[in-house]
Amino acid sequence: MRDNAKGGALTEVTFFILLSLYTPKHGYVVMQFIEDSTKGRLTLGAGTLYGALNSLQEKGWIAPFGDSAGRKKEYLITTQGKEIAEKELIRLNELVGVANEIIGGAV
Repeated sequence: MRDNAKGGALTEVTFFILLSLYTPKHGYVVMQFIEDSTKGRLTLGAGTLYGALNSLQEKGWIAPFGDSAGRKKEYLITTQGKEIAEKELIRLNELVGVANEIIGGAV
């Protein structure tokens, strides 16, 4: 994953995963959230998703939630993960603001 936490630039997939985990979810529900939220533009395979979940867990941005002994392990965003997601939202809003100034109502 090529996320740049210092610069605030996250990959779109990482941002959607963090957003999805503001409430506890297991992997399949995360995949569904991303597909539904992007109207099918982004779809993740299980290998990609679970690799991303492991990476985010190693960074401390998400953590297992509840009893993870079962087959469906649930995850939840951490305080650090929320800070990263909020910084990304600010960055994206700034980007949109500049684009609106330049492009205006042309779109």
